[in-house]
Amino acid sequence: MKELNQPKTGSNFFIGADVQIGKNCIFGNNVVIHDGTTIGDNVRIDDNSVIGKSKLKSPNSAMATDEVPPPAKIGNGVLIGAGVVVYAGADIGDKVLIADQAAVQFNVSVGEMTIIGRGVLIESKCSVGKKCKIESNTYITAMSVIEDYCFIAPCVATSNDNYAGRSKERFKYFKGVTVKRGGRIGVHATILPGITIGEDAMVAAGALVTKDVPAGKIYAGVPAKEFGDVPEDQLLKNNI
Repeated sequence: MKELNQPKTGSNFFIGADVQIGKNCIFGNNVVIHDGTTIGDNVRIDDNSVIGKSKLKSPNSAMATDEVPPPAKIGNGVLIGAGVVVYAGADIGDKVLIADQAAVQFNVSVGEMTIIGRGVLIESKCSVGKKCKIESNTYITAMSVIEDYCFIAPCVATSNDNYAGRSKERFKYFKGVTVKRGGRIGVHATILPGITIGEDAMVAAGALVTKDVPAGKIYAGVPAKEFGDVPEDQLLKNNI
């Protein structure tokens, strides 16, 4: 382990080979840091969290490859709650908060000052921008893009497989969701594969989104249909 100063650690702290730890870090009980992980300054990682975990590979998985992700990177000032798993290949920006029991899978980037709520799962090969809020128990499917300043309410579900696990043809068409800059999604909404939520668009609570949502529009219902325009005072340009 290469460290700039001795971190504060709880009981049963485990650290692998070639780990780099910055200044003023705090680690709880039973924290595991895997080989090669880089951790910045002023990072706190709470009890029973695992950083830099190797990916699992099932021969029956659509995402199964022989790719070996690089070690995980944790930026400065990051706060990681209890029972969190951050996989190898994850790149977590400065001042990100990852709440208890969340998981960030391999080859995921998370921009600075983003909040990832309790129990959130961000699957592999996703990109999350800066200053986003992804609220508790949300599921971000593999190969999704969440741009800057997005808000995703609790229990939102996204998907990337229009074939629902049947036929080999599906492997050619996997695509996650895209939420453009400033897009917002309400509680318990469901977003189908390949859908784009436009810049500053709003998806209402409980909506089932089956087609792209244009920029600046509100969509609601099952299936979701255009409801109107996002009010001027709610546009991102008037709130940052």
